[in-house]
Amino acid sequence: MKLGYFGIGSGPCADPDAAVRVAGAAEDAGFESLWTGEHVVLPDPQVPPSPVPPDTAMLDPVVALAFVAAATERVLLGTGIIIVPQRNPLVLAKQLASLDVLSGGRLLFGAGVGYLRPEFAALGVPFEEKGARTDEYLDAILALWTEKKPAYEGRFVSFSGVDAHPRPAQQPHPPLVIGGHSRGAFRRAVLRGNGWYGFFQDVDASARCLRQLEDAAAEIERPESLGRLDISITPPPGLDRDSAARYRDLGVDRLIPLCPARSAEEVVDFVRRTADELADL
Repeated sequence: MKLGYFGIGSGPCADPDAAVRVAGAAEDAGFESLWTGEHVVLPDPQVPPSPVPPDTAMLDPVVALAFVAAATERVLLGTGIIIVPQRNPLVLAKQLASLDVLSGGRLLFGAGVGYLRPEFAALGVPFEEKGARTDEYLDAILALWTEKKPAYEGRFVSFSGVDAHPRPAQQPHPPLVIGGHSRGAFRRAVLRGNGWYGFFQDVDASARCLRQLEDAAAEIERPESLGRLDISITPPPGLDRDSAARYRDLGVDRLIPLCPARSAEEVVDFVRRTADELADL
């Protein structure tokens, strides 16, 4: 089972020196990937379902991953997730292609729709249209990355007679990993994703999500070109060898634990202990 670490660019790893230390420790310990999430803004005061207080340090995911890419050589770099409907899709396509090129083809493009109404309101993006907007934006990004003469005509984005280089280093494009636990997210993963990502899901919740992915696969036809859907999970804190084995037995391909730490030293220790405990699963 592949092992990632979630938290680059936030908390202790919003500090540049800490981010480099943790990224290097993870690569040295054999971690397959590093992941970062995003919120452009957070509600102040914090109200449910906001995950963290408004003064939580949280770097832009593309910037944070580009920074640690320069300090690493092999570890993959995952966005877990980018809130796609809040972004201009052509600008995002350029940013992600640039990251993939600069990192030597190490990007995992994790994408989702978002869930914080105050964030959408502050950015001037209609909350009710986020799912449909995400689908169009993803299709537009892939068109820009893969078509010889890129063009797209949609409700929310349209373009033709333009081009953008360089293309991503990975061909035909970096793996697209769809995040989320809604029916729309499961269908989006089956129809468009190379993978699916469940954040903060315990073993039982993960099992329910996998059943819902199976239900979605029974309703819509998955393109053969996508191959098998790769399953990634960030478990709640407290992951141990026994629970990791339960995730593996469910069919989870990648575990991406996080560490609720206050210092780089704690995170580095967590990374090394986790690698030792789960090395041969």
